[in-house]
Amino acid sequence: MTINCKGQLIDLSTPKVMGILNVTPDSFYDGGQYKEEPSILNQVKTMINEGATFIDIGGYSSRPGADFVSEEDELNRVIPVIELILKHFPEILISIDTFRSKVAQKGIATGAAIINDISAGQLDDSMMTTVGQLGVPYIMMHMKGNPKTMQQQTDYDDVTKDINSYFAERIAKAHAAKINDIIIDPGFGFAKTVEQNFELLNKLELLQIIDKPILAGVSRKSMIYKTLNTTANDALNGTTALHMVALQKGAKILRVHDVKEAMQCVTLYNQLTTN
Repeated sequence: MTINCKGQLIDLSTPKVMGILNVTPDSFYDGGQYKEEPSILNQVKTMINEGATFIDIGGYSSRPGADFVSEEDELNRVIPVIELILKHFPEILISIDTFRSKVAQKGIATGAAIINDISAGQLDDSMMTTVGQLGVPYIMMHMKGNPKTMQQQTDYDDVTKDINSYFAERIAKAHAAKINDIIIDPGFGFAKTVEQNFELLNKLELLQIIDKPILAGVSRKSMIYKTLNTTANDALNGTTALHMVALQKGAKILRVHDVKEAMQCVTLYNQLTTN
């Protein structure tokens, strides 16, 4: 199970870690932390040294109820950061977290390697055509509505079956657009209640029927800190616990705020599965 990133084949048979770099003022956990060049470079260096294969850069917060960000503002946030990172760390594989095709196109032109779209092409009709033309891996996530409205859209007959059906339809559209490397993200916390998030994680292996790599993004999310009656700041231990569950149920990429702890989890998982 491999994906082609800028001519480099990344083998996902061994799980990989994607470090999160939010260059937004309002992300739920690290919003506003990475505005200046030194803080950005220091965080990226730390994540690379700790073992991240990918760095995911986002300029539009997708937390529930997030404010609208113009396309110009999103570009002004992410493009200089991609340039800055690749100037200092030219070998790192950057994922650009956007649902806008123009931002995705400019991000790849600047040197990003992957497009990470929370809407799986539903918020921009040009996205899949653009990704197909660019010939880059595409992470498609399950969500209903948009970040402003998604938490009012949590009705499912069966959350896991409904998500499987959703991906079957979106993957068919992606293949029609000539997208070859597809990664699926079930979208923990997006248009799902806390209970639905845990049901989905408990049945995550059922998504393997799609035969695409699974990305799990549970890092410090409300499904953890609400269950533990704590805060995102104190949700690292809970995050690590659920990372191991995700790996055991088939996740191939962990999208995380804390790379060192996630890599330790992957190392222990690999030891478990080789014995």
